[in-house]
This record gives sequence, C-alpha cells and structure tokens, in this order.
Amino acid sequence: MRQSLKICMMVLVLCVLTVRAQEKPPLKLIATTPMPGFTGDFDHFGLDLKGNRLFLASEDQKTVEVFDLRTGERIQSIKGFGQPLTMAFQAEANRLIVTDGGDTDAVELVDCKDYKIISTLKLGPGVDHGVYNPLNKYFYVENGGGPDGKTHVLTIIDTQSFKQVGEVPGLPGSSNEGMVIDRQGKKLYVNLTGTDEVGVIDLSTRQLIARWPLPDVHVAHAIALDEPNHRLFTATRKPAQFIVFNTDTGKVVTTLPCVGVNSDMSFDVARKRIYVTGSETASVFAQRDADHYEHIAEVPTAYRAKSSIFVPELNRLYVADSGKGKPDAKLALQIFEVQ
Repeated sequence: MRQSLKICMMVLVLCVLTVRAQEKPPLKLIATTPMPGFTGDFDHFGLDLKGNRLFLASEDQKTVEVFDLRTGERIQSIKGFGQPLTMAFQAEANRLIVTDGGDTDAVELVDCKDYKIISTLKLGPGVDHGVYNPLNKYFYVENGGGPDGKTHVLTIIDTQSFKQVGEVPGLPGSSNEGMVIDRQGKKLYVNLTGTDEVGVIDLSTRQLIARWPLPDVHVAHAIALDEPNHRLFTATRKPAQFIVFNTDTGKVVTTLPCVGVNSDMSFDVARKRIYVTGSETASVFAQRDADHYEHIAEVPTAYRAKSSIFVPELNRLYVADSGKGKPDAKLALQIFEVQ
C-alpha cells in the first residue's frame, strides 16, 4: 500500500513538473547585439516603425545609436551630443528630437536622412526627460529649477517651428522622471521624484491639477497608462515596487514587488501584461482585471538593463544592457520575443 502511494506521488510530481516545463515563458531572448567599446549607461529609446529603425541614447559615448529594428544590427552612430537622454521620432519629417543634458542643456533636432544635428534649442539647466504629444506636435521637456531650488518646469517646444512656445511652471521638487500623455492629448502624468508623488497636468491650461502621493515608497521612474480601465502604472526604486493608481480617484489600487533600478515600463494591451525592466531581470505582471494583478515571471536580462521599449506590431521587447559602475559589464542590445 505504501509502495503504491509512493509511486502515485512520484507520478503526480512528474506530471506537475512536465506541465510547468511546457509552459512558455512570457519573454524569449531571440537576439543580442554586443556593443564592444561602449561604457556607462544607456538612457531611452526612440522608434521609427515604418523606417525599420530603433534609436538608443548612449550617454558616455555622447551618441545616439541606430539599429535595424528587425535584425538588431547596429547601422549608424549619430554624434555631436553632450549627454543624449530621451527622444521622439517624427515620421512625417524624418526627424528625431533629443533631449541633451549634462553641460549642454538643450534639445537637438536631428535630420535622420543624413543623421546630422541640424538645429539646437538651448534651455535652462537640468534638461532631462521629455515626452511628445503627437496631436499638437508639442514636446514637453523637464528643465530648470525655480528660484528657491524646490520647483522645476516643463518647457513646451513646438516641433514644427522648433521654438519654445510656453512652459508648465512650478512643478514641486527639483526634478521629475517618467512622463506619459493620454491618447486625447489632454493630460500629462509625471513622476515627481522630489516629492514622491504622481502629478497630473492639464495640457490646455498648462497647470498641475492633481498630486497623488506614493504609498511610503520613493524614487518613481517607470510609468505607463491603461486608459480603457482608468489605470496608471508606476514603479519605484526604494523599495522596488510596482504600483497601480485609479486615474479617476488618484487612489492606489494595489502594489507588488518588482525589479530594482527600473527605468522603463510597457503595457501589452493584447496580452494584458506589464513589463518593467531593471537590473538583471524584467518583471512581468498579468492584469487579471482592473483591480487585480499577478506577478508571473522574473525574466533574466543583464546588469543595469533598465531601459526598454515594447513594439506591439512586432511582438518584441527591446532591452539595453548598460554598464555604469561595473567596468567589466558587457553592453548590448537584447531583443525578446513576447510569447
């Protein structure tokens, strides 16, 4: 009897292990482009879907690197930057807009036919994050601090004339991190890292209209929107937490642990998944419904692989492996297929 029970238990365990082995991981590494000679951090990506190009800011090299979107091959290096950070591609003009920080503190306009900087717009100190509104073709750029050093602004650039046309003043804290604009181009959501809040900006009045406090966590970086379900996702670093907000009320719906040193996040609408990239892994969450989320995988990536972009048209997640603080780090572009 005992022998039969033991055999049954062994068969059950084997069945469970077999089922688990047959389950597909949510992300499968399909290509890696090594980048020998590169050091330091990569920052954010830009995308030219029609032109089959992927752009990546390389801070230490002071370049924007260009890759073939499908093969991952590095095809061009755009030079002339001080510290390239965030960017937006304008398909109709074949131009790239790049925030250029460090000692440059400007926004650069790049002709992507010749891969040359054709215009520079100088701003105040502290240029960093930027976000593009495709409806009014404005680019909103974090820069400058208030006279008291406790506030900062978003400079508004008309990308058609490439001129400053206004600003959103008096944002609390000395800086911010990730930003995202709704599809109607009416509201901008921003991680106010200096005050541990998510800010909501009315783009018609150019005023901060709401401040949502983070739940006893700090340094929010990555951000994404789920507009149909009225949800905003953000991720913090201290401690590393994935947080869901109700955009109607500004209240926290749920929190879950996630990868540390995170910088980018994507919402996979078709699969109802959220990908958060940080150092060593990518955290994958499943949205069961608007109020319920489950951590389903921690996919191995690389050291400081915090920057990423999801391209739903290709079912791919592109991840940049950085090297800041680790001299022997192997910098590369990783391409994951979403399964």
